[in-house]
Order: sequence, then C-alpha cells, then structure tokens
Amino acid sequence: MLLVLMKIKSDYQKLVLSYVNRLNDVRFVGQLVFVVIVLLISWSGIKSIQTNYELQKQISALKEQNSVQQLQNENLKLENDYYNTNQYLELSARQNFGLANTGEKEVIVPPSVALAHTVDLPTPSSEASQVNLPGYKQNLQSWINFFLHQSNPSD
Repeated sequence: MLLVLMKIKSDYQKLVLSYVNRLNDVRFVGQLVFVVIVLLISWSGIKSIQTNYELQKQISALKEQNSVQQLQNENLKLENDYYNTNQYLELSARQNFGLANTGEKEVIVPPSVALAHTVDLPTPSSEASQVNLPGYKQNLQSWINFFLHQSNPSD
C-alpha cells in the first residue's frame, strides 16, 4: 500500500513538473495567451449581442405603446369632432333639456305602460346553479347551449 502511494506521489510530482516546464516554453505561453484573448473577445461579443437584443425589445415595446397612444389620441380627436357637430348638440338638448324640433310633440309614457312591454331577466337561481358547476362542465354546457341555440340553461 505504501509503495502504491509513493508511486502516485511521484507520478503527481512528474506531472506538475511537466506543466511547470511547459510554462517556460514561449510557444505554449503564447498559445495560452491567444486562447484567453479569444475567449475574452467572444465573451464581449456575446454580451454586446445580448445587450442589443434587450434594447431592441425595449424599443419595440415603446413603439407599441406609442402607436397605442396615437390611436387613443385619434379616437379622442374624433370624439371631440363629434361633440362639435349639430347632431350631438341636438341629441344633448333632447336628453338633458327635454327640447324638441319645431313641429315635434313630446309624448310622456306612464311607467306602468312602459314596464308592461319589458322582458323579464333570468332568475338568479338558474345562474347560480350554472356558476356552481366546475369549469369544464360550464364550458361544455356553454358549447351545448351555443349549438342548440339556447340563450340560457333554463330554455
């Protein structure tokens, strides 16, 4: 056992000495420096590519926000243009002040007559039974209602 350990120790010392001797060789040191420089340049290139990619993502996100903001601005401009039309002024006068055009008559309908022609809303109990179902059953029931042209499960 001692002999094996001595053999391993001597082999290790020979290996270390061979590496130390290689460091004295100018060609080996030159190759080592060349490899280190190539690795540093590659690392720098990869970092710059990653930085450019992240900047492109930010630019595209900002361009998208800009286009959305432009669309909102256009919508507001169209809405402002609508508010300046005679049609809007007429509707606003009718709704807010009860005014009418010349020759028109205002008809006041009693609430009892108006409510006689309304449609009853579905009862909350049928909606509650639909909500208590698991998600996949609700989805299946919705598709069945769609294909059978039913507006709600109580039909």
